[in-house]
Amino acid sequence: MAKKNMIEREKKRNQLVIKYDKKRKEIKSAIQKCESFSERMNLYGKLQLIPRNAFPCRLRNRCWMTGRSRGYYRSFGISRHVLREMAHACLLPGVTKSSW
Repeated sequence: MAKKNMIEREKKRNQLVIKYDKKRKEIKSAIQKCESFSERMNLYGKLQLIPRNAFPCRLRNRCWMTGRSRGYYRSFGISRHVLREMAHACLLPGVTKSSW
């Protein structure tokens, strides 16, 4: 189980990304359209005023059950430990334990 503060930090980052998404996209599209160098630098300055945690690249995929960040399976949204437990309990349709 991940620390509670790490899970809460990730939730806060997710809310910031949603909050500033529209503003960030508007500034980035304006940067693409502008032609003068000084105007472009002004827009980059506005982009830098957005909080650092409001950028999507700062998000980390976490297991929704345990909060674990490593060994994350995107198709299920859970970590490898939980995936194994759920597969053994037959809770995931179409997933079987391999044996050879």
